[in-house]
Amino acid sequence: MASDERESRTGHGEVVPLVHKVEVPPKRNVFQEIGSELWELFFHDAPVDQFKGQTKMKKGILSLKFIFPILDWIPKYNYKMLIADIISGCTIASLAIPQDLGYAKLAGVPPVNGLYSSFVPPLVYAVFGSSRDIAIGPVAVVSLLMGTLLKQEIDPIQDPVNYLKLAFTATFFCGIFQAGLGVFRLGFVTEFLSHAAIVGFMAGAAITIALQQLKGLLNITNFTTDTDFVSVMRSVFGHIDEWNWRSIVIGLAFLAFLITTKTMVGHIKKGINPVSIGDIFFSGSLAAAGAKVGLIAAIIALTEGVAIGRTFAALRDYHIDGNKEMIAFGVMNLCGSFTSCYVATGSFSRSAVNYQSGVCTAMSNVIMAIVVLVTLLVLTPLFKYTPNCILSAIIISAVLSLIDLRAALLIWKIDKFDFLACLGAFVGVFFVSVEIGLLIAVCISFVKILYNVTRPHTARLGNIPGTNVYRNVTQYPNATLVPGILAIRVDAAIYFSNSNYIHDKILHYLEEEMQRLSKSDGAPIKYLIVDLTPVTNIDTSGIIAFEELEKTLKRKNIQLAFANPGASVIIKLDDSKFLAHLGSEWVFFTVSEAIQVCTMLLNQSASEQV
Repeated sequence: MASDERESRTGHGEVVPLVHKVEVPPKRNVFQEIGSELWELFFHDAPVDQFKGQTKMKKGILSLKFIFPILDWIPKYNYKMLIADIISGCTIASLAIPQDLGYAKLAGVPPVNGLYSSFVPPLVYAVFGSSRDIAIGPVAVVSLLMGTLLKQEIDPIQDPVNYLKLAFTATFFCGIFQAGLGVFRLGFVTEFLSHAAIVGFMAGAAITIALQQLKGLLNITNFTTDTDFVSVMRSVFGHIDEWNWRSIVIGLAFLAFLITTKTMVGHIKKGINPVSIGDIFFSGSLAAAGAKVGLIAAIIALTEGVAIGRTFAALRDYHIDGNKEMIAFGVMNLCGSFTSCYVATGSFSRSAVNYQSGVCTAMSNVIMAIVVLVTLLVLTPLFKYTPNCILSAIIISAVLSLIDLRAALLIWKIDKFDFLACLGAFVGVFFVSVEIGLLIAVCISFVKILYNVTRPHTARLGNIPGTNVYRNVTQYPNATLVPGILAIRVDAAIYFSNSNYIHDKILHYLEEEMQRLSKSDGAPIKYLIVDLTPVTNIDTSGIIAFEELEKTLKRKNIQLAFANPGASVIIKLDDSKFLAHLGSEWVFFTVSEAIQVCTMLLNQSASEQV
């Protein structure tokens, strides 16, 4: 053994050699402990570290850059960047303008409000946002979601004025919720929608959106307001007499222009965004309805927007602060609600085009906004003769990219539970409604979290031949079990929700091993080692479970030992007096050292009996 080894005599008279003693770190008072936990919850990314050791002037400059990220890159802006951003901005504007007209239809608002939403919000984001690549504007899923939820409150055909006001109200509350989540650093709430659930939700929403466009493609006037597949099909085939072959040909093939159909986009008034702060409902039942729609839209818009920003940031090797992005989204939607816009966020299709066009900074959003402004001031009369079937085809083309079959197949291969979340979200949107699909996605995500928390992974450990390494015997079938010793690893924090399961699982492993040994006349188990390396924390219920486990093992004449408990775990074991009861000599540095010592004790016991 090592030269620094020590010995400790147990209450049973055994001398246990200690190769390395597991130390109990210095304890913190209750305020330090709670403060540390809160800091980790809200400030895990250490946003204030950049201010440490700086002069007051430097801190002031850094504060301004923190609040207004544009101040960080605008001093370094040059002509080469401007050219690249002009190209990118004009490119995404050419994509945004027709999409905005179509997405406004999905939201149930006039087409011009879609253009408004690609003017003010991108300008605000350029000042407050930190992503270089993201392109801001209306998106298909949020537009469909808003249209579906708002129509449950007001019919846009019978009362278009109040419907539009409700849309502004929902956008206002969306901005409040988004900014609030960012300011109070509560962005983690958006992470309860798993990637799999989002893939399914997006695919279901994409098909739902595409089906909704059959109204424009077929030129049906009496079309259902429901979004589920059955209702849409019933409406389509129940109005065959309204089908217009010219609309079908134009919409699907883009072979002719304008006048061949009966239904047009209609007049779009010229001019910049009118002020709409007076149109927002700040009280009453419609304000409550707007808040409900705004909250749901805020979560979906943030989930999509922040994910897009992080995706392209990873491709370009820079970092964005999720909470700052939420503030940026919130401020831009607040400003948008005051200027006749509805909810805007990051668009994946436009952001991808932006990235591929060689964008350098958020100035591309400013360029896009300028192009949209020119459109609003000069070109809007031209859209009067754009057939609705053309807009329907544009929307279908845009949303088909949301169906990611490759991602769904990968989810199926990796995790069947994840695929269930994906499928559940898709089925909910496709056969019922967008909000039910969203609810199913959230519920399945929560069920998965609860399952992983309450049923954590555990493993029996064996020795990898020729090494001192101990690994899962299921993963490494050639790993050998040590006679007289059972080593088990717990792969999660131990809380009230899983402590009984872990207690029972360990005893189940022991029972299985004892049955195996009884059939093969192997050496009986005398030591049970629990590897606590992956256990990041433990609560009172977890300690009680170990106390009960120790009593059960003692009745079977088996000694309990721990390997490599972390700082938080060893402190709580010590505070509960369980460490003193068990004996610190039974807490080892590694599984290897624990088995080394236990094997030595087994050999000593065998030699004494001889």
